[in-house]
Amino acid sequence: MAEGNFYFEQDGDVFHPTPLTRGPWDPKTMHGRYVSGLLAHAVEVAHGRPEFQVSRLTIDLFRAPLRQPVSVETSLVRDGNRIRVADSSIHFVEDGSLMARASIVMLKRATPPEGDVWSPAIEPMPDPEALEPQDSAGVMNWKPNWESRRVVGDIQGLGPKRVWLREMNELVAGVALTPVVRIALAADLTNPFSNGGTHGLNYVNADVSVHMVRDPEGEWIGLDTAAHHAAGGIAVGECILHDVRGPLGRASVCGVANTHRA
Repeated sequence: MAEGNFYFEQDGDVFHPTPLTRGPWDPKTMHGRYVSGLLAHAVEVAHGRPEFQVSRLTIDLFRAPLRQPVSVETSLVRDGNRIRVADSSIHFVEDGSLMARASIVMLKRATPPEGDVWSPAIEPMPDPEALEPQDSAGVMNWKPNWESRRVVGDIQGLGPKRVWLREMNELVAGVALTPVVRIALAADLTNPFSNGGTHGLNYVNADVSVHMVRDPEGEWIGLDTAAHHAAGGIAVGECILHDVRGPLGRASVCGVANTHRA
């Protein structure tokens, strides 16, 4: 397999994960964000249309994403005048077993209706280029491979957390990152930013859902923690999604208590 700054190398219908996909929980597994990105990429390539906005992306992460060759299948569930719905799924090539799946809703862009609708005030995030780069030493003996610019807060601590993220690598070798893929890659990090606390991150997320009204502009994606709820070892977290123009949607996750693995 070729070496380079990308997470997957495509060979026909097979995607080979590179060492850069390693996740923080187990060195034999991929980070869930690359699974999310690949599912979004496959649907966008097969079923995306320029006049339709990806408005919801829901990904179910119900099996350990082993760092093995995978294939991705997609299907168009609904091809309507104003709504398109598509599914995608990732399978291990070795035995064909299902590893993760996604459902994507695309809505046709239209003229906004007249009138005003109340919305809570959201504090703008500062220009990411005006902030100092953050040390990417990471946690759990694992180093992130994206650029961070912290506004406030830290994964290992209490209080609100606001951070800018920028991808450093391609998802698939030779394929430029699209705004939708950037969002899919960033959204999985809702888990550590909303469910991390004084003892670090002790919840592993079983899903990630994104709702957005427009595509992000530029390379920077902002995560702004909005909520955390937990009981009985189950957690739900939510982040507001930003780009340099302002808020554009929200990402949420549900997670289950999980101890750090060596």
